[in-house]
Parts: sequence; structure tokens; C-alpha cells
Amino acid sequence: MKTVLRQARSYERSVQLLLLNQFTINLGFYMLMPYLAQHLSGALGLAGWTVGLVLGVRNFSQQGMFLLGGTLADRLGYKPLIVAGCLLRTVGFAALGLVDSVPALLAASAATGLAGALFNPAVRAYLAADAGERRVEAFALFNVFYQAGILLGPLVGMVLTGVDFTVTCLVSAGVFAVLSAVQIRALPARRGEAAGRSPEEREGVLRQWRGVLANRPFLLFSGAMIGSYVLSFQVYLALPLEVRRLGGDGGFGTVAVALLFAASGLGTLFGQTRVTAWCAARLAPGQALAWGLTVLGAAFVPLVVASAVPVPGGGPGRWALAVGPPVLTALLLALGTMVTYPFEMDTIVRLSGDRLVATHYGLYNTLCGVGITVGNLLTGAALDTARAAGLSALPWLVLTALGLACGAALYGLHRTGRMAAPGTAVQPATA
Repeated sequence: MKTVLRQARSYERSVQLLLLNQFTINLGFYMLMPYLAQHLSGALGLAGWTVGLVLGVRNFSQQGMFLLGGTLADRLGYKPLIVAGCLLRTVGFAALGLVDSVPALLAASAATGLAGALFNPAVRAYLAADAGERRVEAFALFNVFYQAGILLGPLVGMVLTGVDFTVTCLVSAGVFAVLSAVQIRALPARRGEAAGRSPEEREGVLRQWRGVLANRPFLLFSGAMIGSYVLSFQVYLALPLEVRRLGGDGGFGTVAVALLFAASGLGTLFGQTRVTAWCAARLAPGQALAWGLTVLGAAFVPLVVASAVPVPGGGPGRWALAVGPPVLTALLLALGTMVTYPFEMDTIVRLSGDRLVATHYGLYNTLCGVGITVGNLLTGAALDTARAAGLSALPWLVLTALGLACGAALYGLHRTGRMAAPGTAVQPATA
């Protein structure tokens, strides 16, 4: 961690503040969101479909508005969107703890999702702009601070929710309120290329969107990278289901699922900067991305192997089978994400040609969000179907194949020069 902090201090003040902001954003978000469903169904007594609707509205309002948030950041500047998103999340989180009617809960949930759509593309575009030539290293640090917030948030939320969920909501809202005040006071104003133009020179929004959608290399890259999000998201979906299938829903299952998240988060916390430095010294960005997707796909091989092992009736053998392969898979998924994430964020900037960067980030997030939704539906259906048919290895084989296919697609884009910045002369690849 000393190395991480030393690297963070080597950047200018704005980058340091953005790293701290992302840690705080995730701290406030994850101290509340893991416990929201239980509050809605338990304390408020809402039906399951209503709980799903409230949570779905938050996800839809965020994923569906990323493009708009990125466009506004490019036109108005990054700081106003970051501050607006944090203020909106302050209001939304406070409301989630104070209201009990379904319309008010839906409005609060939509507000928290829209808040993320406002500040996420702006934060990444701002970081890319101020990190300059050190973008890859900066995004590696960004992922460390991101994961640190995910690790600490649920622990703080567990303590606060033990008192009362309203307390959790108000504390989380307070975190975002303080963060908003700090950013208003300390975060320098930063404007993208489009925001610096006069009204006469500035393109219309629809024309800008058409330009981004016409960026074929960017769309091909986005399509290939969707697989990385589907695979890495299985830490939250398929792996917990597998752990509970073998270990049960009792205390052991709860501890085992916690180990999954701890392995993933701690692995990133202590390994991200070393992995990024190693890859940057030895691989081109396209090669690093291809290898990262390959690792993400190979992460499910331990589960394929475990599927061939007879399941013990109980005792230490069953516990080892329930914990060992899923935790190893979680560690490999973390490694694959460590390899890809910094180069992924850097490649988006390069493919945008340093123009409308936040808009490109916004569209990218929307495409990946849709991919995660579809991928999770298919993964859940595959798990149910495979178990009913006695083919427990099949979902893991499909996920492995997805990673390998996306890795091959990225390597193909790299070999043909389609991940180079627009206007860059591409040298033919040698065998």
C-alpha cells in the first residue's frame, strides 16, 4: 500500500482528488446498496416484484443515461457533472431511508442511478485528461481505490444497518454531501475539447452522437470487451450460487461468499500496480487486453475440473469443494481484470482521438451494461438448465469459451491496427 500511496502522490492534485473521490463514492454506495433489498422486503414489507422494480429502476436509470451524462460532461465541463452527480446521490440516498411509499422509493432509486450516470463518465474523462501520458498507471491506481471502497463499504454498512437502516442511508448521504463540498471547493475546473468551443463552432448533440456511433474501431472494441464484464460479474452471480449450492445457505455459505469478495478485492488492492507495471513493460496495449480476456476465460477452468469430482456428502471434503475452486476462480478473475482495466480505459481515449472522451465513455458504459444484463440472464438460465440435465460443467465451459473468443477478437483488432489512435500509421504485424 505504501507503493500505491507513493504513486498517487506523484500525480498532480486533481488526479489525487479524483482517486480519493472514487474511493469515497464506492464507500458510500456499498455501505447502503447490499442491504437495500432486505430493507425493502423486510422492514417495509414490499412484495418481491416491487423490490425488483425499485432495484431495476436504479440500474436502468444509470445504464440508460450514461451516454447523456458523458455528452453533458463534454459540453459543460467535467467538474459540474461530478458535483451534480454527488449532490443528486446525496438526496437519493437520504430519501431511501426516509420514505416508504412505492412512488417515492422509485423516484429516489432513479435519482441514485442518474447520479452515477452523471459523474462516472466525467470522472474517467477528467482522470484521462489530467494524467496525460501516465494514463495507464493512473487507471491502475483508480482501480485500487475503486476496489478499496467496495471492500470497506459493506463492512461499514453492516455495522450501521445493525443499528437501523435509516442510519445507514443518512450516513451514506452525509458521505456524498461532504464529498460534494470538497469537490466544489478543491477540484479544479476542467473542460473537454467540445466544451472549449464557442456556441457557433459546437456541433449539435445528435451530430456528435452520430459521429461516435460511426467510430467503427471503437464499436468493435466495445463489443469485444463486453465479454470481460460478463465474466468478471460472475463473482456476484454464478460463483455465490455455486458456493451456496455446495455449502448451503447457513453460516458456512455466508462466510464462503464473503471469502469470494475478499479474495477478489484484496487481490486487486495488493496486486494491481505490480501487474500493470509488468504488462506495460512487456506487452503492447492490445496484447495486454487479449491476454487479460484469456485469463478471464481460463478463470473458470477450476470449476470445470471440480465438476468432474464426486461431491462428498458432507464434512471437510464438501467444504473444500464448495470454497476452493470458486475462490481460485475469483482470484483469476481479479487477475484478468487487473490486466485489462488500465489498458481498456486508455484504449477508449485513444480510439476517441481525444475528442468527446466522456461521450465515448458514456456509450461504452451503456453497451457494457446492456451486455451484463443479457449475459446474466443467459448465465442464470444456463446454470438452471445444466443442473437439471446433470451437466454441471457446461456453464463453466461456455464462460471459458466466451473469454477465449473475446481474447481472440481483441488480438485480431490489435493485429489489424484497429486499436490505434485515429490517423496513426499502422505498421504491418510480422509473424
